[in-house]
Amino acid sequence: MHTPADMTQWKGRVDAAEGQAGRRWHQIMQPWAPEASQGVALTGFACDAGVHRNHGRPGARKGPGAIRSMLSNMPVLDCQTLYDAGDIAPVASGTHDGLEQAQDELSSHLAGLLAQGLLPITLGGGHEIAFGSFEGLARHLAASSGSPPRIGIVNLDAHFDLRQDDRASSGTPFRQIAENCRQRGWPFNYCCLGVSRYANTQALFDRAESLGVSWMLDEELNTADRTNALSRLDAFLHSVDHVYFTICLDVLPACVAPGVSAPAARGVPLEVVEALADHVAASGKMRLADIAELNPDFDIDHRSARVAARLVARIANQAGAL
Repeated sequence: MHTPADMTQWKGRVDAAEGQAGRRWHQIMQPWAPEASQGVALTGFACDAGVHRNHGRPGARKGPGAIRSMLSNMPVLDCQTLYDAGDIAPVASGTHDGLEQAQDELSSHLAGLLAQGLLPITLGGGHEIAFGSFEGLARHLAASSGSPPRIGIVNLDAHFDLRQDDRASSGTPFRQIAENCRQRGWPFNYCCLGVSRYANTQALFDRAESLGVSWMLDEELNTADRTNALSRLDAFLHSVDHVYFTICLDVLPACVAPGVSAPAARGVPLEVVEALADHVAASGKMRLADIAELNPDFDIDHRSARVAARLVARIANQAGAL
């Protein structure tokens, strides 16, 4: 179910004496409209049905509101045009949790935003968001391109999320995307950065190998050696024309992002995650992005929500500077 933006969420400090240079996000945020174009459009995916199915800690459905709250007081920098396109949430009926319908609605919604020339950034929500996000880009490109598009997926995540299961969950989206690409006759280009050797079974590493996934372990992504990581990322970006960028907050250390569905024992330093995010956003190939797994129920002093908002604002400002 799609609900329009609740603009009363966008409130915060007003530094009137500072003029235009003192504006904050809540002062320039507009409700999305069909005639909107050339800006960043935020959509909430208020869903953790996939986390439930994956036996994770529920609560990520509250993530979009928590991120908006932290975004409200962000200073206006390079991104000058912002739209709130509302929320999409599953509608449960009987024994059905509504996940697949919500993913389909998200993909249709994102395809529409892309057709308007907007940059969609989706606020999660569990990482089941990924299947809806990718399918939204796929629908858009299928309608506007005669040949198979070269889409690259860049996922910052402690997990491959390639699990084989009888039904979709927050642990299956990239395996589902691989199957979707095979059905379409498209290449599956997936780069997963921050993978934990101790949070993925051997079956998942074997599946990643068989699908041609490019990955780097969390222990390879450190501050001292981030040049190598950026070089590896560059090689991947050069091989594709369109990028779907997704960040699962559990890629970060638990002390930085405690409010997630599955906290990381090690994680990747925030400064490395930011450098990777900057690189993707500045590539000129990023078509949409999302942030997943914020769970406000387990957050400490809004720490994870603040990090999520900082990353969203960073991506939006990099795109706005292009």
